[in-house]
Amino acid sequence: MSTHDSGTALLDTVTGLVEALRPEILDVSHRIHDRPEIRFTEHHAAKLLRDSLSAHGFDVRERVADLDTAFVAEFTNAGDHEGHLPTVAIFLEYDALEGLGHGCGHNTIAAAGLGAAIAAKRWLADHPGTAARILAVGSPGEEGGGGKAYLIEAGVLSEVDAAMMVHPTGANRVHMPSLAREAVEFVFTGVPAHAADTPHEGRNALDAATLALNAIGLLRQQIRPESRVHAIITDGGQAPNIIPERTAIRAFVRSPDTRYLTDRLVPAVHDCARGAALATGTDVEIRRSAPAYAAMRSNAVLAELITGTLVAMGREPGAELPNRAGGSTDMGNVSQVVPSAHPLLELVPGVTMHTHEAAEAAGAAAGDQVALDGATLLATTTIQLLTEPDLLRQAKEAFAQE
Repeated sequence: MSTHDSGTALLDTVTGLVEALRPEILDVSHRIHDRPEIRFTEHHAAKLLRDSLSAHGFDVRERVADLDTAFVAEFTNAGDHEGHLPTVAIFLEYDALEGLGHGCGHNTIAAAGLGAAIAAKRWLADHPGTAARILAVGSPGEEGGGGKAYLIEAGVLSEVDAAMMVHPTGANRVHMPSLAREAVEFVFTGVPAHAADTPHEGRNALDAATLALNAIGLLRQQIRPESRVHAIITDGGQAPNIIPERTAIRAFVRSPDTRYLTDRLVPAVHDCARGAALATGTDVEIRRSAPAYAAMRSNAVLAELITGTLVAMGREPGAELPNRAGGSTDMGNVSQVVPSAHPLLELVPGVTMHTHEAAEAAGAAAGDQVALDGATLLATTTIQLLTEPDLLRQAKEAFAQE
């Protein structure tokens, strides 16, 4: 039986398991949507998810990686198995965007992951001879906080064989391209002076910020065309009649090539800030405002499984986006450690995420369908990986060559 055939054979069973969970999946999705919480403050969402997983027999660990809203919920079918248990991690995201609420649809991601973990657990409970382990990983702070980087550092993936999640967007796609990203802040410190009476006694921190932004603008001509640098001034001075003593810039530096980002692009942007400080006689402090995001590596074996199930579900995958497209996700960090998948499900055709339109759809019928279909897709793929040892072996072999 091919991998596509095995996924299709499971689909009816998994669809039934998810349908039985429909009220709970949609209730959780709506309650998270109605109470948006930004990075690392997702106490309401995390508790909803933890309580649900615990009620369904998962062993839940709270405050993982010293993050108040991170958790890991585990279910193990050990039987008389000895040694390493095949383990799949399903990631749940649930943070919102400032000013937009769930404009990235993370309420549907959380609900889909919750439904998938419970459905796969129920399937395993009906097949006690299958030695396997499921982790539902509560992953806070994806929107700018890099929560998964902290989870990786804490060893959450140390015994995981494959990881996956699902994301809403404007089309069905097997792969999510993403850009590696470094978030930096430049804080310039000068010397204040009266801007009309004694400007010559000051050292202008706003001049330094202005020069840094101009230098970054000139740098763009010399970087790879698929790379991105975008910045804002978050502190432009204290008063117009005072030579600014302090200014600050917040910038995102991105590239589809993680090594190019870290080895060439980020150092060059840092040099723009250092040169501006030197030219204006000010000091600059360079801070990393969040962990670096790696580019997404989609595993070919997981992609084949997902393709087959999407087709069987009637969600024919659309054309894949080029690697230079898209934003950044800390799921990219996960994909650098274990075989990973990050498929996209159509929310509204052509919708742009991080918009009011996306936020509205995520809390309506379109978002409900993403949550249910996402749960079905992830649960089916999880069961395939846990019941067909050759698939995990092949996924690891492909990962080693990616």
